[in-house]
Amino acid sequence: MSLALVAVGLLALLAAGYVLYGGWVARQFALDDGRTTPAHLLADGVDYVPTRRFYLFGQHFSAIAAAGPIAGPILACQAFGWGPCLAWIAFGVIFIGAVHDFSTLAASVRHGGRSIAEITHEQLGPVAGRAMMAFIWIALVYVIVAFADITAGTFVAGTEELRASGVAFDPGGAVAAAAVLYLGLSLVLGLVERHLRPPLWLSTAIFVPATFAVCWAGTKLSTVLLLGHGAWAVAILAYCAVASVLPVWSLLQPRGYLGGYVLYTALGLGTIGVLFGGFGVEQPFFRGWDAGGPTGGLFPFLFVTIACGACSGFHGLVCSGTTSKQIERESDCRPVGFGAMLAEGFVALIALVTIMIVPAQSLAGLSPGTIYGNGIGRFMAMLIGEEHLPFAITFGAMAFSTFVFDTLDVSTRLGRYLLQELFGWRGRLGAAAATLATVAPAVYFVLAGGKGAWAKFWTLFGASNQLLAALTLLVLTVWLRRQRRGYLFTLLPMLFVAGITVWALVSLATSNLREAAGLGVPLWNGLAALALLALAGYLLITAWRSRDRPSPQAEGERRLQREAP
Repeated sequence: MSLALVAVGLLALLAAGYVLYGGWVARQFALDDGRTTPAHLLADGVDYVPTRRFYLFGQHFSAIAAAGPIAGPILACQAFGWGPCLAWIAFGVIFIGAVHDFSTLAASVRHGGRSIAEITHEQLGPVAGRAMMAFIWIALVYVIVAFADITAGTFVAGTEELRASGVAFDPGGAVAAAAVLYLGLSLVLGLVERHLRPPLWLSTAIFVPATFAVCWAGTKLSTVLLLGHGAWAVAILAYCAVASVLPVWSLLQPRGYLGGYVLYTALGLGTIGVLFGGFGVEQPFFRGWDAGGPTGGLFPFLFVTIACGACSGFHGLVCSGTTSKQIERESDCRPVGFGAMLAEGFVALIALVTIMIVPAQSLAGLSPGTIYGNGIGRFMAMLIGEEHLPFAITFGAMAFSTFVFDTLDVSTRLGRYLLQELFGWRGRLGAAAATLATVAPAVYFVLAGGKGAWAKFWTLFGASNQLLAALTLLVLTVWLRRQRRGYLFTLLPMLFVAGITVWALVSLATSNLREAAGLGVPLWNGLAALALLALAGYLLITAWRSRDRPSPQAEGERRLQREAP
């Protein structure tokens, strides 16, 4: 099968999914632009900030489309072949992932911009709300550990292809310098937007080209930031701690907006490479049902290895933790929630293509970030010339680290929100304490796991991430049932995802505890899997028992009226 046919077919399917199924799902919520959104009613200039749809789409898209839809398809293709990966991405992103994201965003807006944990508290009771908070917090720690370690490795080593080509700059240092300059540029954009308020087109015309210029600058400053893996991991986590307490306008929004254009460029380059590159498919369509998944076969591990490209519970945290507080009008929920998830499905396809075009014998020892960076670099070199391949691969590697950065500080911010809600910690001191409590375990696990620790945590991250999506759909199903609205479109995906992820977590708990020897990573992974299963079991039982109780008066609505300025 040709790559062009695969890409065109998936794009047509995604477009149809947005128009037809996305439109139908949106009608179930009866979105009304006449309702005042939390961004306006609770506007505080820090978390609740009405944001233009296009600007918010870029921020939201870059926050959800991190390493997950890139690393997952590449790892799964190596284990199971590209055919099952493509099928799960196409089916999952339309009927599960996009429904999950959009429904969570709409529900959070209707609940005063509150998190999914608070919605759980309202719908299932205070104990269930705390159980959901604990589940989410554990899942977020795994997100932070996996992505911080991946990024640190990129900053140290760069890519094997660059090192082998004998370039005059340090590959890892170039990616690190470019990424740090990108964050500085985002801070400048935030200040400009906040205080000068130029037209968006003017900011875009200046800062988007500057984003690509910092990639070139990174190759010229490649020896400025040369640190070891552990030092970079700690530095990245320290950045996350600081970024998580800054106002959203200062870094999160502008970084997300610029990161969106990096994503758009990577998508554009991938599309050009797929359609016009003339690359052949070098990977097998199907490797078999038991072809060597992380700890088992295609069922259940395909569905947790490819997490964010098809469905992701983390997206629900972004939707209800940050994005819902910035929705300007209710109708924006569909393009931001449903549309951004479909775009992430295409990100997953491009990542899948970057390994499909590589012969199996050329993959030995290559990490997912390396495979992706090399692939995007090859596509970019088609436009700027093969002589500029080192720069192109540097851009691909920087794009990968950019996506990861977006998720890292959003995850830390969400962890802060959760602990502040759980313990009632208010003010700056409470924010600092909650941030420290979220980052400290991640620092321990990254350092204890050593170089390449992300591989030890990835499958458990994927399983916890998918089960979180199922639990979110569970809570939304209860809410919709109590609102006397249709709920099968959330119930059926919930049943499938819950079944497959519980299966995966049981397998992971068993294998890790069997491997455990002392207080090492396998022991903690096994205990974490058991804790997640226990919390999920409690929430499932509580939801079943409370399914027919009368609908409580929306606590979010009451809070809106009390807290409105």
